[in-house]
Amino acid sequence: MIKEQLYEMYLPYPGRGDRLIRVFVPEHGENEKLPVVYMPDGQSIFDDESSAFGSWHTREAVRDERKRSGRAAIIVGIHTLSETRANELTPATIGKIYIPEDMPFKIEPEGEVFCDFVIKTVMPAVEARFPVLKGRENTAFCGSSSGGLICFFIVMSHPELFSAAGVLSPAFLGFAQEDMRLWIERSLREDKPFFYFYSGAEGELEKLICESERWTFEIMRERYPEKLLKELIVPGAIHHESAWEPVFRDFLSVFLGTKE
Repeated sequence: MIKEQLYEMYLPYPGRGDRLIRVFVPEHGENEKLPVVYMPDGQSIFDDESSAFGSWHTREAVRDERKRSGRAAIIVGIHTLSETRANELTPATIGKIYIPEDMPFKIEPEGEVFCDFVIKTVMPAVEARFPVLKGRENTAFCGSSSGGLICFFIVMSHPELFSAAGVLSPAFLGFAQEDMRLWIERSLREDKPFFYFYSGAEGELEKLICESERWTFEIMRERYPEKLLKELIVPGAIHHESAWEPVFRDFLSVFLGTKE
């Protein structure tokens, strides 16, 4: 058996220099290849030390899944920068972004650049260097908040590359329902990935996110096979890594086809 390891590599992000990518490869057989989950906010998914907000503890989730079911996945964490994160993880093509005038920031959407970075730079580098099972059935994307938004955008835009998406507490609240509806209708393809939607309902921000996640899910449900949709609402859950950690575990099991 080859021991588990957390690797680091830097890849050129358009216009912003090199970007840190961390890749967790669990313990595996010498000739074994594994499915892969790509995730934004790589600084928050592996350990508490590299995050100001806590961690999803994805390594522990993969280890426990291996013990429980015998299956595992490689986790690819794409680091985001606090000063550019909202821009990088918000696409422009869904529609106009509405931000209240009293909010202390504005978003200049660049999500399409992030999408291209993932598909044209990160995925080829990961597949060339690590024991990845290639093909859409072995490839998933998962993220939370703005990361949940970009996850939904990337997987809807490229169903030929991804078979599953973990859309956790997605930041849909800046878009109008009609814009989201029209974009979803334009984006539907013959290939249809599995979408796992989640939101909590505790605290002002998460309640607003839950509301926009709910109407987006309803738009999807009107147009999408029921067997390829899942929605989980946890009323007492806040907008935080501690809430997303257990949901990721469930998403991982669903993606790997091991959920009982």
